[in-house]
Amino acid sequence: MDLEREYLLQNYARYPLVLTRGKGIYAYDVEGRRYLDFITGIGVNALGHAHPRIVKVIREQAGKMIHSSNLYYHPYQGPLAKRLVEMSGLARVFFSNTGTESVEGALKMAKAHGRAIDAEKYEIISLENSFHGRSLGALSVTGQPKYRQDFEPLVPGVRFVPPNDIAALEAAFTARTAGMIVELIQGEGGIYPLTHEYAAKARELADRHNALLIADETQCGVGRPGTYFAYQRSTPVILPDVVVAAKPVACGIPLGFIIANDRAAAAIKPGMHGTTFGGGPLACRVALEFLDILDGLLPHIQEAGGYFHLQLNELARKHGFVKEVRGFGLMLGMELTVPGKQLVLDAMKEGLLMNCTHDTVLRFLPPYTVTEKEIDQAVKVLGKLFAKVK
Repeated sequence: MDLEREYLLQNYARYPLVLTRGKGIYAYDVEGRRYLDFITGIGVNALGHAHPRIVKVIREQAGKMIHSSNLYYHPYQGPLAKRLVEMSGLARVFFSNTGTESVEGALKMAKAHGRAIDAEKYEIISLENSFHGRSLGALSVTGQPKYRQDFEPLVPGVRFVPPNDIAALEAAFTARTAGMIVELIQGEGGIYPLTHEYAAKARELADRHNALLIADETQCGVGRPGTYFAYQRSTPVILPDVVVAAKPVACGIPLGFIIANDRAAAAIKPGMHGTTFGGGPLACRVALEFLDILDGLLPHIQEAGGYFHLQLNELARKHGFVKEVRGFGLMLGMELTVPGKQLVLDAMKEGLLMNCTHDTVLRFLPPYTVTEKEIDQAVKVLGKLFAKVK
């Protein structure tokens, strides 16, 4: 910690905890103390720590080839792209390293699509309270001023509208709209789901104005809601033109992706986009193994998430400072009427890792393998802490 304070940029407000290893749902600090990990590297370690099948694949592949660049083919990128296309109902894939990079590529796709129609068709609609990343393009469509204000002016032509306000959404779409980006469940904004009606209206307006609808599933997708993607929760499914995601897909090895339908994919011509590291053999092979495991876990995610939701609601019923419990699957938030930061620190002392987003929302992103017993342990810690809140 001392070395980091001296030599690293001081851009992180880190918790006073040094983690050295993990096994299953537990993470361990330098003194060997264990913690229930209900934040999983902000949704990345979706199979917990040191999952035996993932460890085996990493060891095997690291001994063969870690990186080759996109100048050449390797055995895993094509099969992984096919798998993602089948999961999503879309057509073509681009591999990046992070969710932020995936958003950047999707924004370029929307702008190129719009420019091919009209030079003035470059505007992007995004939602207030959203979060799409830290790079300049992704930041430009992030609907929280606290993240944008120190870097303005940013990319022009972005319109922000309130989530779930259909009238405002209709007013925002014009002939200049090239695309709209949405999180079906806002993550950093406090675990706020969009309604089916709002998503359906976004799809209708995007079609009417020949714009691309982009679903940012970086936090709310890839199994987290109990389906492959959050847009698949609704009936009928409201299919976006573009899906972006990252986080759990390679179990901690950086890998993100864009999946696009043929109309959106056609906007990116040879030479218009690329990456050095995205879609390397190690990350892609791990992702294939993860998706094989995920197939069998989706029903469990729904069941465990439902159980966790019920337990959090029962806790909320006993404590008046809990405003609401929100979310789906194993992406849950508990909004309080008091600040949540101290509760996060107190929970850490009791052996539970979680975090607080939007100042008052306790966020829970446990691994997909979590059991009812482990959920009960976490809820017991929360109950102990809540009993002390004044």
